[in-house]
Amino acid sequence: MNADFTAEEVAFQEEVREFLQNEFPADLKEKVDASVRLDKDDMVRWQKILFKKGWAAPTWPVEYGGTGWSHTKTHIFATEMGLCGAPEPIPFGMKMVAPVIMAYGSEEQKQRFLPDILESNVWWCQGYSEPNAGSDLASLKTAAVREGDEYVVNGAKTWNTLGQYADWIFCLVRTDNTVKKQEGISFLLIDMKTPGITLKPIVLLDGFPEVNEVFFDNVRVPAANLIGEENKGWTYAKVLLTHERTNIAGVPRGKRRLKALKRIAGETQDGFGATMLENASFKQRLAEIEIELQALEYSELRTLAALSVDKAPGPESSILKIVGTELAQKMDEMFVELAGYNCLPFVPEQFEPGFDGDAIGPGDSASAALTYFNHRKLSIFGGSNEIQRNIITKAVLGL
Repeated sequence: MNADFTAEEVAFQEEVREFLQNEFPADLKEKVDASVRLDKDDMVRWQKILFKKGWAAPTWPVEYGGTGWSHTKTHIFATEMGLCGAPEPIPFGMKMVAPVIMAYGSEEQKQRFLPDILESNVWWCQGYSEPNAGSDLASLKTAAVREGDEYVVNGAKTWNTLGQYADWIFCLVRTDNTVKKQEGISFLLIDMKTPGITLKPIVLLDGFPEVNEVFFDNVRVPAANLIGEENKGWTYAKVLLTHERTNIAGVPRGKRRLKALKRIAGETQDGFGATMLENASFKQRLAEIEIELQALEYSELRTLAALSVDKAPGPESSILKIVGTELAQKMDEMFVELAGYNCLPFVPEQFEPGFDGDAIGPGDSASAALTYFNHRKLSIFGGSNEIQRNIITKAVLGL
């Protein structure tokens, strides 16, 4: 494929770089460079800056507030954001539920929910996985029983990312137990302030409750919050998951991490009088990762091209998900190898906002082990990579 940018695209690239240099807040950049965890206010503040510029939702249709960019410009923007370290929009609203609302929601639902998602006035979270329904998502049991103009919801969701910040949750719920399990599921939007919702944090190895359990005890939800038709939620969920898997590929993040790997390798001795960047074995592994990342980037560009003509990503999203997550985990291993003893001390406070002590090693090295452990999840969430291979086998190979 032709990977050369036109003069117009090069000019746009310069515009994006200038914008990021001038508008990406210095305090946020300092946090990112030091591997300090961004809080909700940080992420919302940056998203509102993008909204003011008109760049909050590059992949949205223009009529809903999108940019109207070509897939190449969208790629350029994402790449420059990644290289700069600027946080991507929290995907649950912008990249996951919004496309479903656009495609299957009523006009009233579009007018009600999309503007606030675009402006980051509302934080969304995802209610898919359950204690006994992870990769086999269709086995979910959280029930929604229709009573007049409301649904009464009972059940539990788990591995709910950043739900402690959320104003709303989009949920898959079971509305019919008498049919094939995929055919009895509905897609429901629920206000997190509704009585009967309880959130229980799940603390991870790094000491941060990134994920949660969410419990529903006789939660009453207006029937007007049902997306599309009752019992058609599995169809809508599959569309959402293809968008999620495409986003998980993480090419821009990968480029920034590859750049950091090269920098650290050039500063780290291999024990034989050379740097790790000069070490033949390590250099070969680094080259293999760079080649894989470039191949992944071209595959993502093809997917973006399909999206630009209103095609939902298909089985190629599963390919992007597999390759992107496994590539990220390979990078994690190399970061740990380079970090050596710098990644051994566990001082979780140094990754929190407001830490005023002495950091243990440079940000990339000190956080290497924590990132390694956290990223074990990448090949599981969004549909495990084993499940993605089954999807590819059926959809692409016809087996």
